[in-house]
Amino acid sequence: MKAVVYHGKHDMRVDEVDKPHLQSPTDAIIKVTSTAICGSDLHLYDRAIVGMKEGDIVGHEFMGVVEDAGQGVSHVSVGDRVIVPFVIACGTCWFCTQGLQSLCDNTNPNAKILEKTYGQSGAGLFGYTHLFGGYDGGQAEYVRVPHADAGLFAIPDSMDDDHALFLTDILPTGWMAAVNCDISEGDTILIAGAGPVGQLAAASALVQGAGTVVVFDRERSRLDKVAELPGVVPLEDTGRGVQKAIKALTGGRGADAVIDAVGMEAHGGGVVGAYDRAKMRLKLQTDRVTALRTLIKAARKGARVSIPGVYGGVADKFPIGAVFGKGLTMTGGQTHVHRFVPELIDLIGNNSLDPSRIISAHMPLDKAPEAYELFKDKKELKVVLQP
Repeated sequence: MKAVVYHGKHDMRVDEVDKPHLQSPTDAIIKVTSTAICGSDLHLYDRAIVGMKEGDIVGHEFMGVVEDAGQGVSHVSVGDRVIVPFVIACGTCWFCTQGLQSLCDNTNPNAKILEKTYGQSGAGLFGYTHLFGGYDGGQAEYVRVPHADAGLFAIPDSMDDDHALFLTDILPTGWMAAVNCDISEGDTILIAGAGPVGQLAAASALVQGAGTVVVFDRERSRLDKVAELPGVVPLEDTGRGVQKAIKALTGGRGADAVIDAVGMEAHGGGVVGAYDRAKMRLKLQTDRVTALRTLIKAARKGARVSIPGVYGGVADKFPIGAVFGKGLTMTGGQTHVHRFVPELIDLIGNNSLDPSRIISAHMPLDKAPEAYELFKDKKELKVVLQP
């Protein structure tokens, strides 16, 4: 079969690889009908996240049709159209039963590696380094899904792939980012990044009751897209202008909650931006918290800081004094996709949310290397690959 395979920094190729097979009675094999490139895939592409090996199959946003299932699979059947959460959850450990599926105790066989850095490990992830299990990803013609009863969700026949695909990752990610803001009716929410997650976080915040959502970014085309949502104020700035704009909008109080939809490779200008880039090149830090610094300063006292953007290690110049002095509450982490999928299926079905609006291109799987370049250069907002 064909699959997108990692061969090193900025080197993704479509290779012929072995088709997966059932390894456990609780496995299923999915024939992929749609898959997408995620912003966090670019961290692998840029080699900003360690743990990749040459030959690894990438991709964690994918859906398709059940082609085969083990004897222990009872919740779905061969022929069902399904979405596959990027987080691999067993469904039975304490964390899974608490709705914290991304913290599953049982699906990362390499948990001891992460325990050395984080103290504990979260769940295994599809196509996302050997730190998270080394599982084959979904930018392929077929994928093996372990713990299929917990990890597959059948979708309505009336819902096409373009509306269902992002239930696998970025729609629940944007939704959980807004949930973590604990939004009250009429709140002002500030979001860093008008990429796919920022777009869906903005839409989610509005559905959850936000009065105004301000989104800042450097890319005018992305801001124009998110501005199509009623209630969104686009802001082409990433520095002090953001703080001034929020103060003016809120009578000097600041944003009620903020969302970092950028993460570890945020760009910044000036001396601090150059300092961050230099420290990353010299391997003195793994993450740039440029966007997060801006958000923390622009948040009102007592605000919530929600972090769906991926961070992988350590960062310098983090304003912990501002977090303490302003009494901020910070939340983050991989998304508990399974918890939110049923509700989001209903919201898509009644047209409260339209995740398909962010798709800018459909391309065949063979064009994946070109698609990575287009996405990296921000020439496309969201590319869907079709095997």
